Amino acid sequence: MIITTNDILYRIKKALHLTNEEILKAYGLEEYEMTPEHLESLLKRRQDKGFEQCSYEELGVFLDGLVTLKRGPAPQKKNEEEAVELTNNLILKKLRIALNLKEHELQMLFALVDVELSKQQLSSLFRKESHKNFKPCSDELLDAFLEGLDEFYYEGGEEY
Repeated sequence: MIITTNDILYRIKKALHLTNEEILKAYGLEEYEMTPEHLESLLKRRQDKGFEQCSYEELGVFLDGLVTLKRGPAPQKKNEEEAVELTNNLILKKLRIALNLKEHELQMLFALVDVELSKQQLSSLFRKESHKNFKPCSDELLDAFLEGLDEFYYEGGEEY
């Protein structure tokens, strides 16, 4: 199963009960021009009329904006950040930061969808790629995390 950028954007919106206005605010916090119409086209299903593919840049900027929206601005933000490839590991890391998730909370979210990860397995997802214990986050694992997040909110979990 391949998870697309549009799927990720839509599933985060759904799991966190975000309104389009909140998503637009997240883009605005990163000084990214996102129109309501374009956002609507990104949230449509592939087969729907007006669907547009969400770029990695658009998803990355949204995740950065979500961190700022949920946690406030970074104390010292670099003016010129080098471009970083948006991987499943980075998506997971940005969501962890935005929602201020601790290790046991991450394990609980995965457990909600019957995915058991040890502390070592979990920490390996957040290491630098150059680290010997780094483990790439598969589409299936990211999908399970998003499903666990949705399940947590559906079950009436705490608001982050």
